[in-house]
Parts: sequence; C-alpha cells; structure tokens
Amino acid sequence: MKFLFLMEPLESVNFLKDTTYVLMLAAAQKGHEIYYVPKQGISKRNKDILFHATKVVPLRDENILFDVQGKVRLKGSDADVVFLRPDPPFDQDYLMSTWLLDLLPPSVFVFNRPGGVRCVNEKIWASQFDDLVPSTLVSCYHAELLAFMEEVQDVIAKPTDGFGGQGVFLIKKDDPNKRVILETLTKNESQKIILQRYIPEARKGDKRILLLNGEPLGAILRLHSNDDHRNNFFSGGKPYAAELTPRDLEIIERLKPFLLEMGLFFVGIDIIGEYLIEVNVTSPTCLQEMNRAYDKQLEFDVIDFVEHVHASRPAV
Repeated sequence: MKFLFLMEPLESVNFLKDTTYVLMLAAAQKGHEIYYVPKQGISKRNKDILFHATKVVPLRDENILFDVQGKVRLKGSDADVVFLRPDPPFDQDYLMSTWLLDLLPPSVFVFNRPGGVRCVNEKIWASQFDDLVPSTLVSCYHAELLAFMEEVQDVIAKPTDGFGGQGVFLIKKDDPNKRVILETLTKNESQKIILQRYIPEARKGDKRILLLNGEPLGAILRLHSNDDHRNNFFSGGKPYAAELTPRDLEIIERLKPFLLEMGLFFVGIDIIGEYLIEVNVTSPTCLQEMNRAYDKQLEFDVIDFVEHVHASRPAV
C-alpha cells in the first residue's frame, strides 16, 4: 500500500526521538511504499486532491535516515493511508490541510481523522471534564486572571496553542513578576491564555500515555531537569519507566468514547498526579522513549491497527 506522511521536513527528523520516523520504518518493513508530503504539499484541482510527494525509503541509519527516490504527484485516490503528523501549533496552514484531507475518497484512511483534530484544542478540550483536570481558567483579562491566582495560589500559565513547553510559566502566589508575565502572554489582554492550579506532584514528573484505538499503548514518566520546572523533553526532561495507576485507567475510560467518535485513534494524554493536563492529537510523540524503556517496538502495533482499519474501508 501507499502510506503518505504529512509531516515536518525530512531534515528535521530526530533519529532517537521522532515518532513519525519509527512509524515510517515499521510501515516500510511491512512492505508498504513510503511517501513524504510537506505541510504545504496538498492541492485541489476540480474534483481531485493532489499530493506533491517524495518517495523515500526510511533507513535505520543515524547518518542517513532516508533514501530519497524522487518527487511524484499523486492523486488522492492513489493513496491508501495518510498519516496527519505536522507538529503543532494548529495554525491556518494546519487547518487548511484538514479541510483538504476531508475531501479524499472514503477508500483513504486518514490517521487521525481531520475533523477530530480540528475539534480538539490540545490545551482546552480536556477542561470539559472538570472532575479530571485541575482548576482551570481560559481568559485574556488581567482582572480575571489575577482573581483566579488569588483563589488557587500557585498556577501554571501557558498559551492556548503552544507546544514543547514554549511559553509555559510557573507563577508563585507572591511572584513580583506575575503582572508582567500576564501582560506578555496575553499581549495586553488581546489573546487568551490558560491558567491551571499548580499540581505539586509535578515535581515528580508528568506521565505521557499513548492511546491506540482508545486503549493504552505505553506510558513514560517525563521528569524535569534541576534548573527547569517543565517536564517535557523539548525543555530538557528525561524519560523513565512508568506504571499505569487505577486513576490513569479511569481517565482513559472516560476519554475513550469521545476520542473514538471523533476518529482520534492515536492520542497522547498527559497526567500529573491524579489530574489530566492535556490531550495531544496533532502529532503525539514519545514512542521511541517507550520502546527503550520497555524493550518493545510499539510502532508495529500502530501499523497493524492502520492496516486493519484500511482493510475494512470501501474500495475506490
């Protein structure tokens, strides 16, 4: 089958960390043709969706990750599976990609479903489950934000569309810089941000759990460095093996029907202590870290699932 990966540039792939890379490796090992599609590489002409793609053979070689075999233009009906894997933020280009992918024929399996990705803001969507998340405020107004901080004391402040720990602040109740931080993040009350009550268990790390078809595929604990409060790997966090707790499983069961209804089959959820923090649907990561922690190759579970779903779809 033809597997297309809409993703970041090939030269940006990290041999030791990139989840998309090991998915490509596993698909190729199972005999599928692999195509790289840049974020801007989708067009529509009349009734046809067109992919401006590059055929590649992923190599398990740290020095040469891909054998690039040449550029091609594929019709949507030529594809079997499209992996929607650009990194966040979910911006106008990402939104346009989801609209165009919605127009593919039903024989093409898009993983995750574009409409589901559009519906889930990774920072805000989880807040509807108010018994699962820490006390949360989404606002741009300084008076509201300061009142919330007065009520809950220490908070985490972050943008609504950030990733990799960018723009995430731990603000203590007596921090003399709290007003200027709010001014900066909200761009003087012109842009909404998120405040969440700080969970002290964050000092022990946060848990990333990958879900496949609503079930836990693997889990890893991310622990911050000594000079940073942020646990994610982009900010210097380190991975450690993690066990699923009864509370983790309770959270997963609550989310599962919502995720499956939206076609969000590959999802990363972040949990601190007893609380759900984020639901990541655009380009969930940490597969390689889980593989190393448990001596597994979880990417093959993902490709097996994709093959199974595609086999059940109508032919062109």
